[in-house]
Amino acid sequence: MEYTLAIENAPRQIHGGTAVLLVHPSTAETDRVDTDFLKEDTDHLLVVSTRTTAREVRQKLDHYGIDEEKATILDTLSVDRGYTRRQSERVRYATAPDDLDGIVDEIGRFLAETDGKRRVTVDSITEMIYYADTEQVSQAVAAIQGLLDDHDAVGLFHLASGVHDATTVDEFRDQFDGVLELDEAGTITASF
Repeated sequence: MEYTLAIENAPRQIHGGTAVLLVHPSTAETDRVDTDFLKEDTDHLLVVSTRTTAREVRQKLDHYGIDEEKATILDTLSVDRGYTRRQSERVRYATAPDDLDGIVDEIGRFLAETDGKRRVTVDSITEMIYYADTEQVSQAVAAIQGLLDDHDAVGLFHLASGVHDATTVDEFRDQFDGVLELDEAGTITASF
């Protein structure tokens, strides 16, 4: 299956099973890239949020005109922080950003329960590393990539470059089919 990738300087089409890494400065505005990724030819989308709650994700989707009927949100913060939460068809919860097995399981469940063109965003690998260690997160990312491939879906994963050493960033770069680099000025370069 082919997916449109409407992101500047990136290929126009990517194949199902493609996992893309978005490397960005920690202060960069990534919402535009994330929502550009989600807007095109998508039947169902899953936003895995390790940085913001489901409420904040819904606000972002609404602000950028993403069809909420297509969206499912996996909130990994609310349980850990003790916030009130209501499980629903469109909002799911993992216990914390380091609940890597739970996150992988929920992504697998989403992909198994939906069909057509599916997109998954993971925002962010950096937050997962804060809670777990790099090796565990790398293994979880590999498991998610396997799920994308099995279900002919595509994924976009965020990584804040400035908070990790160069070796860690390079190791994650090597793990992905394509890399988008967002600089402080908002310019994107792509390597696929």
